[in-house]
Amino acid sequence: MRRARDLEALNPDLNAEVMTQVDQIVDHHLGKPGSLIPVLEACQTLTGYLPAELLDYISDRLGVPGSTVYGVVTFYSFFSMVPKGRHTIKVCMGTACYVRGIGEVINRLKSELSLKLGGTTADRRFSLEAVRCLGACGLAPVVVVDHDTHGGVMPDRIADILNRYQ
Repeated sequence: MRRARDLEALNPDLNAEVMTQVDQIVDHHLGKPGSLIPVLEACQTLTGYLPAELLDYISDRLGVPGSTVYGVVTFYSFFSMVPKGRHTIKVCMGTACYVRGIGEVINRLKSELSLKLGGTTADRRFSLEAVRCLGACGLAPVVVVDHDTHGGVMPDRIADILNRYQ
């Protein structure tokens, strides 16, 4: 069984302070049926993602096979094994947004942030995701940052929008 204090050497995101909180989360749920998903949710909220080293640790602590933990994390789309940014940018790829120029908006975002769709900036400030539809076709092209909807977005407005999110 891996010890919490050994994980920081494998992954700097899993420092002593974080692992103390992980242990508190696991201790709170230990022995309760159906505790895996609540533990994973709380740990992801704490760390921002679920690195493989943390999955192994949770598996050991809960006494659940690693394959089960991995299976749950990869099955549910709300879990992530890669770091996410503090702010999530979702760009609509629906027909209305596409016709009204979301492609150029995406190109500007990729250029401004130096990343690809599905990526996260090196400073973990932003993650960029493409979604099929945001349900705001009348505002096309649409970009959502966290819970803020930005409609009628043109490439030259991207820098102003991004500067609102530190």
